[in-house]
Amino acid sequence: MNSRIKVNSTELIAKYVFIVSAAIAIFAVASITVYMIAKGTPALKSVGAVDLLFGTSWKPTADSPSYGILYIILTSIVGTTASILIGVPIAVLTAVFLTEVASKRLAAIVQPAVELLAAIPSVIYGLLGLMLLNPFMFKLEKILFNDSETHQFTGGSNLLSAIIVLAIMILPTVVNVSVSSIKAVSFDLRAASLALGASKIQTIFKVTLPAAKSGILTGVVLGIGRALGEAMAINMVAGGSVNLPLPFSSVRFLTTQLVSEMGYAEGIHRQVLFTVGLVLYIFIMAVNIVLLKLRKEASAND
Repeated sequence: MNSRIKVNSTELIAKYVFIVSAAIAIFAVASITVYMIAKGTPALKSVGAVDLLFGTSWKPTADSPSYGILYIILTSIVGTTASILIGVPIAVLTAVFLTEVASKRLAAIVQPAVELLAAIPSVIYGLLGLMLLNPFMFKLEKILFNDSETHQFTGGSNLLSAIIVLAIMILPTVVNVSVSSIKAVSFDLRAASLALGASKIQTIFKVTLPAAKSGILTGVVLGIGRALGEAMAINMVAGGSVNLPLPFSSVRFLTTQLVSEMGYAEGIHRQVLFTVGLVLYIFIMAVNIVLLKLRKEASAND
């Protein structure tokens, strides 16, 4: 009787702990949402939603200031999408190699090395990109645009450098989650596929990966979150100018816009930066909602 009472008390305490934890999480998200809306909407009225969101000129300190952030929004969309298109296939194939192809001894060496990538601070990625990648991009610029009088040389600090750095930074997150998802696939599915005459490669790509797609999508969501929220490394390699997001153009992302100017901005300029933060917040929430919906559909189909 005493042991049963003790178990029930423990379960009751655990229940309330979980409820309080969930309430804190919901309150935190709701508070951030309300704060961003309250701080980000005034500039839409003072500057004008059309001029702010669809303007292409960013001159906040000019005599006649302009606050167009369209190029900044497009840069974030293009840069994040390109980094995901490059990084996710590499990450998934790496996960396949570690779980389905590599020997246990080799996997025991490679997987910890991949996991260590997640522990490297973002500023180190930016520093390596600045010292190694940007000089290479500058040489490539000179080769491609040597005779062009219209091209503005950036010293290698451009959108392409930012995309490569972002693609590398999301690798460990997607690889680790994908490895766990692939390992969770039942061995019976693989055995059934092989018994029906499928090759190992066919089994991997037509049975194992589809069965693990829900978990892989979770890794993609986390990777997109890191790519969208990264600021320091991108600020070091992207150049920092507000331009149309072309591969060899110096560009500025939504995150780097906040990092670059929030320290000295005031008045309307500061209000606009909060609007930039609101746009980034809405963008991240929308992407996560869409991908989480796809993950749920994938889980339901499984």
